[in-house]
Amino acid sequence: MVDRLVDSEANARRIANVENCFGGEVLAAPNRVLVGEGVLQKQCRKQLKPRQFFLFNDVIVYGTIIIHRKKYNNMHLLPLDEVRIVALDDIGPERQNGWQIISPRKSFNVYAANASEKSEWIQHLNTCIEGCQRKSSKKVATELAPAWIPDDAATHCMICSKVKFSIYERKHHCRRCGKIVCNNCSTKRLLLASQSAEPVRVCDPCFAEASAKRISDVKPDSSGDDDSDDNSASNRQEQEPAQFFS
Repeated sequence: MVDRLVDSEANARRIANVENCFGGEVLAAPNRVLVGEGVLQKQCRKQLKPRQFFLFNDVIVYGTIIIHRKKYNNMHLLPLDEVRIVALDDIGPERQNGWQIISPRKSFNVYAANASEKSEWIQHLNTCIEGCQRKSSKKVATELAPAWIPDDAATHCMICSKVKFSIYERKHHCRRCGKIVCNNCSTKRLLLASQSAEPVRVCDPCFAEASAKRISDVKPDSSGDDDSDDNSASNRQEQEPAQFFS
């Protein structure tokens, strides 16, 4: 079905519409097909937030919803030949029907409106990923970005277990393992080239492990960085069913 859509007017029109919604970002590419789209709840640092997702046959694109079906911003793009999908167990009423999107650049959890939609998303994602990996000459990535543990999952540092978080003791995320840690347990920075061109905050155990493996370009942390996710609308919204075209 995807092959039949490659040169179709309907596919070109759908991709042009997505480009317009992102303010003119170029997404059209040879042999690229828009497979489906829909709103998913993305686990951000402090809470779940609605994000518009677009599944193409070679990339997945998502962004912040400004006006539904009309305007999005903060576009992110992940090549599917780098992506892995892992289904998640349900945790409480808020975190159900979820899966993890894992890649070297960025990893995170998303949640669909119901079990049927979760199944449909995962089926289409895996089909596109397998197709990309068959065609790709890239080596399988071994260094994958962690999905950050949500802020509400920890009241104490996950390394020392001594520091209780408060307005005086900030929470920080290790960019290598995703754990929530205190300042004293995350005093170093490490270059994780797949995530950033600059050294990023890591916990002390990850720093020690990476140093033992001779991962270099490290410098001490000297600032209280803002680890927050983007500051878009955060309320859970009524979700329309995802739409797939193949």
